[in-house]
Amino acid sequence: MTRIAFVFTQGPHGSSAGREGLDAVLATSALTDEVALFFISDGVLQLTNGQQPQQILARNYIATFGVLPLYDVDRCYICAAALAERGIAADAGRVLAAEVLAPTALRAMLNNYDRVMTF
Repeated sequence: MTRIAFVFTQGPHGSSAGREGLDAVLATSALTDEVALFFISDGVLQLTNGQQPQQILARNYIATFGVLPLYDVDRCYICAAALAERGIAADAGRVLAAEVLAPTALRAMLNNYDRVMTF
């Protein structure tokens, strides 16, 4: 079975990439059990608790990340270096549980997947 990785690299509300990536994850999870999410660079902001997108008249899709375990999407990884660069604690609360990995470990994990989709 094809293993598919979704890599989130952009912040949540500056473009539609995060919302489109989440839609792709939901659609793909219906077809395969081998799905993982990786959050790097500004993508680590996708999982930040307490966002208020209504303040900038944006749709609040972030809460949908929290239902991914219901779709058997439970392999989620977040870059420790990207968190540190943005002043976010590794143990900070998130809308989705994610394993914090060093960049080298994250790359090694990503290499285990047959297809990589970046958003």
